[in-house]
Formats: sequence, structure tokens, C-alpha cells
Amino acid sequence: MLEIKVPTRLLPPGIEVFERGWLSANNIFHFGDQDVSLVDTGYCAHENLTVDLVHNALNKNSLSGLNKIVNTHLHSDHCGGNAALAKAFHCEILIPVAEEKAVSNWNEDLLSYQNLGQECPRFAHDGLLIPGQEILLGRYVWQIMAAPGHDHHSMMFYQPDHRILISADALWEEGFGVIFPELWGEPGFEEVAQTLDFIESLPVSLVIPGHGKPFLDVAKSIATARSRLDYLASDPDRNARHGAKVLLKYKLIEWRTKELTLVNDWIANTPALKSAANQLNMDLEDFSKWLPQALVKSGAAKLEDLKLIDLA
Repeated sequence: MLEIKVPTRLLPPGIEVFERGWLSANNIFHFGDQDVSLVDTGYCAHENLTVDLVHNALNKNSLSGLNKIVNTHLHSDHCGGNAALAKAFHCEILIPVAEEKAVSNWNEDLLSYQNLGQECPRFAHDGLLIPGQEILLGRYVWQIMAAPGHDHHSMMFYQPDHRILISADALWEEGFGVIFPELWGEPGFEEVAQTLDFIESLPVSLVIPGHGKPFLDVAKSIATARSRLDYLASDPDRNARHGAKVLLKYKLIEWRTKELTLVNDWIANTPALKSAANQLNMDLEDFSKWLPQALVKSGAAKLEDLKLIDLA
């Protein structure tokens, strides 16, 4: 995927946004005299491109290196490039404080990758992000804020002087990330609502989301997100169906094409999808047949010669 840059007129000096797509979350590059940081690092399948993007940004701005990586949360599309970037630039990695034990022990039961059927190369962390504290990113000091809902431990970063919010997957221009905790029976709807209320309480002029282009009309996006939340929360099966389709679509973007038998095997062996099947009162065999068809019906994929093929 080619680098897509956000118009500089929307951003103060020292910040660049690399809009990546869905498989890799956006990367936010911060640079100043004392610090050079990157917020989120994309998916491991794109790690070489992520390294190249950072190299290009460093060279263009006559910078000697990258000081640190900061992860809003540890889903694979936000931290899959951590290991490659740490190797290339010998930079520090800062993670949400609640993920310290999981990362230190690389605990597959606590980390999401196995549960969601995704991959992330192991990395070590050097520091912790604690809600209520502040962090220097490039030229500006940002406030660290908790944003539970999509992920229990997700963080946002707020720059009060320029009224910029790095929202990760808590708020997109037209919604928010899948409410994964609800898939396995943990609360998430109320947490999303509280996070939206909190964002609304902030004086925000520009939001840099985890996916999609940065946007200015925050009130409209919050209204859209609330409408979406009401729709999902009114029938939890909707969230299960939506989350299942998103997980398969995400994997299919990586695969591009896959034999249907192997797709069915992946579905049957992905714990989050097993939970979704249970929530929908479907046995795993029926669920594994339904899910690819549901993706085709939505226009996100097609079936051809017993293969599931991604459609942009």
C-alpha cells in the first residue's frame, strides 16, 4: 500500500500522518529537537513498508533516528511493526500499563492475537503509558487518556494547545472499532458510550483516528458513532455477526485469496469466532459455512472455484 499523507494544513509543524488502510492502522510520526516518535506501527505483513515510511520521514526531515514507539493498544494492526522497527532503529517501545504482564511474559492467553486469529512478532517494552500522565511526542506534550470499549486497555492522546485527539479505534469518522469484549461475554457497550461522552467533553478541533483520514467535524462523528452503538447494543447478536465478519474480512485482506476449506478451518480454530458462534446459538460447522457466505452477501468478498477472494 502506498503512503498517503494527510494535508499539512490540518496539522501543526512536526506531525505527519501515514494513512494506511484496514490491515495496518495509521502511523502518526512526531518529530522535534528533543524527540522523534511514532504512534502505532501497523500489521506485521506490512512491516517492511512501515520501516521504509519511517526511513523516508527521517531522511526528508534531516533526522538522525527514531526515539520511541507508542502503542495506543496492542491489537495486531497497531503494533505488528514494533519488532521490525525496534530492530531497525533501536528505539524504545511504550505500551498501555495494563498490558505490562502480558507483554513481559508474552502470554498468549492475555494477548489478543491467538484469540482473534492474527499474528504479531514478539517484542519487548521499555516503558508504560499511564492514564492521567503526559508524554512528549515530537514537539508537543500530550495527555494520556484511557479509552475502553473496543479494547479494555486502549489509550488516546490529546494535545490541548492544538486541540488534537489521537483517538485510535475509539472514534472514527463514521463509527468505531469492533466491540470485541462483547464477543466473549464481557461488557463493552457501556464502555464505548462512556468513551464517546468523554471525547465529547473535550475541546477537539481535529481527530486522527486509527483508520481512515483525520477529520474535523467531531460532533457529526460522535453522533454517527452513538447511532451505530445504539443499533449494535439493541441486539447483541448484531455485534456478534458484525465482529465475525470484520475478523474474516481482516484476515482475507491479508490472504487476498484462500481455499474455502482452509477458510473454514481457520474459522473453526479462532477462539473469538467460536465465541461469536456460541452467542449466535450456531454450531461451529454451520457457523463456518455461514460466515464466508455472509461476507459474500455483504459485497466484501466473492466465491470462485471453491476459493474465497477479497474484494476491495
